[in-house]
Amino acid sequence: MLDHSFKFYGIAFFGIILIRYFLVAGGMYLIFYSPFRKSLGKQHRPQVPSWKSIQFDIKLSVISAAIFAIASSLIISLYNKKLTLIYTDPQDFGLWYLGVSYAAVLILQDAYFYFTHRLFHHPFLFHWVHQGHHRSRHPTPWTSFAFDPIEAIVNALFLIGIVFIIPLHFITLIAVLTTMTVWAVLNHLGIDCLPLTFPHHWLGKWFIGPAHHSIHHLKYRLHYGLYFTFWDKLFNTQDPNYIATPSSSSIQNLSTLD
Repeated sequence: MLDHSFKFYGIAFFGIILIRYFLVAGGMYLIFYSPFRKSLGKQHRPQVPSWKSIQFDIKLSVISAAIFAIASSLIISLYNKKLTLIYTDPQDFGLWYLGVSYAAVLILQDAYFYFTHRLFHHPFLFHWVHQGHHRSRHPTPWTSFAFDPIEAIVNALFLIGIVFIIPLHFITLIAVLTTMTVWAVLNHLGIDCLPLTFPHHWLGKWFIGPAHHSIHHLKYRLHYGLYFTFWDKLFNTQDPNYIATPSSSSIQNLSTLD
């Protein structure tokens, strides 16, 4: 790893994160919200927010990109000073550990996100910390990275803290960051961008998808998780109707909630 300045890392990571955001979010927006979406065989047309709302999401996302770039620069700078548990040789812990550490980070991040996210919905904090993300009642891929600055800082702190707790290979870190991006965009696609049978499949019941997270944007006091439905089930914050009936009519009803 080349030892560059903190400023160099900040600019580089900001560019990488921003390009990744526009490529992934923009690409998925074109696929699911363009005229070509008819070819996907979806009966329900996703509700598209106004261009002003999308611009607001992009503005927040650019700010979030800057915050995560600073966090990434800090992690690399600390690594160069040998102050983290990041390692480069896969044989240090064995190849099997790459998968185990990856799963461990996702589980810990999901728990961290659930409890901080739920805290952000407290009336005292919501306006200052989380309201910007909820400007979109019907989210799009552009909403996936639209965090208020304080929320972005809190989420970035997890990534900073985890490199002091669990030994992680750079490949694992990249895999986690990639999963974050893809999952966030997927969860903000809209109500029915996965098969209607998804939440009723034995595996789908444990993973959060676009329908699950869309309910959160419509009913603020439900569905706080990031990757898994475990915490929502444990603390009774999952909509009991979420897995009630796999029908297009039930999805349509969700999409028209005020």
